[in-house]
Amino acid sequence: MTAFDAELESRLLRYCAIDSQSDEDSPAQPSTARQLDMARLLETELREMGAAEVRVTDYGTVLATIPGTAPGPVIGFLAHVDTAPQFNATGVKPRVIRGWNGGAISYPDDPTLTLSPETSPHLAEKLGHDIVTASGTTLLGADDKAGVAVLMTAARHLLASPAISRPTLRLAFTPDEEIGRGVDKRLPADLGVDFAYTFDGGAVGEIEYESFSADGAVVTVKGVSIHPGLAKGKMVNAIHLAAKIIATLPQATLTPEVTEGREGFIHATSMTGGSSEMTLKFILRDFERDGLAAKGALLQQVCAAVQASEPRAEITCTISPQYRNMRYWLENDMTPVELARSAARDLGIEPVSVPIRGGTDGSRLTEMGVPCPNLFTGMQEIHGPLEWISVQDMALATQLCLGLVQKAAR
Repeated sequence: MTAFDAELESRLLRYCAIDSQSDEDSPAQPSTARQLDMARLLETELREMGAAEVRVTDYGTVLATIPGTAPGPVIGFLAHVDTAPQFNATGVKPRVIRGWNGGAISYPDDPTLTLSPETSPHLAEKLGHDIVTASGTTLLGADDKAGVAVLMTAARHLLASPAISRPTLRLAFTPDEEIGRGVDKRLPADLGVDFAYTFDGGAVGEIEYESFSADGAVVTVKGVSIHPGLAKGKMVNAIHLAAKIIATLPQATLTPEVTEGREGFIHATSMTGGSSEMTLKFILRDFERDGLAAKGALLQQVCAAVQASEPRAEITCTISPQYRNMRYWLENDMTPVELARSAARDLGIEPVSVPIRGGTDGSRLTEMGVPCPNLFTGMQEIHGPLEWISVQDMALATQLCLGLVQKAAR
């Protein structure tokens, strides 16, 4: 047990119980007002612990400064306050399985669920750890409230310990990361750092500098509407054409459920509407620019082919950029990556760098000129009811943060 375990556990349980889910269909910034509940709480806590320059920006990001005690680069640390919209995040009831004994973990609000090393192999390494899960009907929200708890705990410790050598540090808690809108164009200037880190990673030791490149696509299918009793030869059912687009895409090789490692995918995320008009949304992912462009071209070709099969319909496909692989920039200067690796080794942790099959705020920040690798928190099985995290893993992430800033000052 470390000096940080109790504080990390308390913060995580408190933060996870707050509903701060983002909404990709909302045009607001942040996308949901409830994210500001988390932002204002963090603002208050940062002021109380003595952080400087604490404010909530008009785009919903909490900013704060931990004044330096030694020369060194200005370093940013980020975590996001929103939780994923893909699964229920209302009424989260976090609970702690203290000193996990190796047995299957059941869920009080859904007896059909079971968490075990068979369902989550990483759990087998956590014998004796304090495991935090939700109650079965919601996600936990450790993605990324674990990162928030780690940074808030590290900040309180640093502010209470002026003897710890550190350069000037900047904190940023962002909204809407889960819907790809966490980095406002004003954030790099407002952050004002030489480089940064997101604490938004998984297993202990993960220090990531490579992510997916990502685009989003919206396909609109407009059919011809008429009373079904008079429809012969006249109606064009948009539902049938939308289904044809989905069926024509190569589901056996290019969907998330059949890809892994460095393989990209085309993922249909929603399909809404009716017989007169349908809207389909996709996310496109690949680690390389050419592969991403090829997936966009494939989707457009499928839409064009379905359009050609029914000229009376109107099918449009709009592809929009989201973020790009941060490796493109970080590989030119690996200083922040090597600093984190060195700090991990000082803790006896062998760093592991694997490509993220997703993206972080660091992907966008790096593209915008702020190098920003991603560091582990311990979160596992994210975006679903089996999400869990070890308090002891969070403590290691906190120690990594503290070791990293001391190493930067030296």
